[in-house]
Amino acid sequence: MIKILIADDHAIVREGLKQIVAEESDMSVTGEAATASELFDLLEKEKYEIIVLDINMPGKSGLEALKEMKNRNYKVPVLILSMFSEDQYGLRAMKAGAAGYLKKVSAPTELVVAIRKIVSGGKYISPSLAEKLADVFDVDLKKPLHESLSDREYQIMCLISSGKSAEEIAEELTLSINTVYTYRNRILEKMHLKSNVGLTQYAIQHKLIEI
Repeated sequence: MIKILIADDHAIVREGLKQIVAEESDMSVTGEAATASELFDLLEKEKYEIIVLDINMPGKSGLEALKEMKNRNYKVPVLILSMFSEDQYGLRAMKAGAAGYLKKVSAPTELVVAIRKIVSGGKYISPSLAEKLADVFDVDLKKPLHESLSDREYQIMCLISSGKSAEEIAEELTLSINTVYTYRNRILEKMHLKSNVGLTQYAIQHKLIEI
């Protein structure tokens, strides 16, 4: 039996994924977490063959949780599930140690295939993402500025660029407004930009947000 842990802060998403898995006789969702903290609590108590991890959770994000798993030396493979396109987060997720990347809209048709491939020792990514990963091995002295951002800074940059206010970002990520402003100032400094408008123009130009 393939034991699966689903980590997503939306109960309705977890329920939908459980229904997809329920169609398979050799798979079972034996753990559910709504936060990274709950995820690590479960990993201490039980063994799983795979984790299906949402990239955008409150508090510690999926990417941060993935890196912490690596630091804690957990060996269980992770399939990142995201509402964001591969261009936005796919490369970062795979570089952080994910075994696969799947958009939520594709879950009904691809989730089971992805789980089977990853549990058997493979990776689950699209051909376009595979090409991007191959490019990582090429020396590139002209990396785009957003590659210098931490995962949290990148996440906040995308939220700002999509038009969300500091208050909305603070609520979504369970941060204080002052912390959001601190991140914003650091992002602008690293990217040599002056305003949110500049961030938005940059994000559109580099296809980091969907318009």
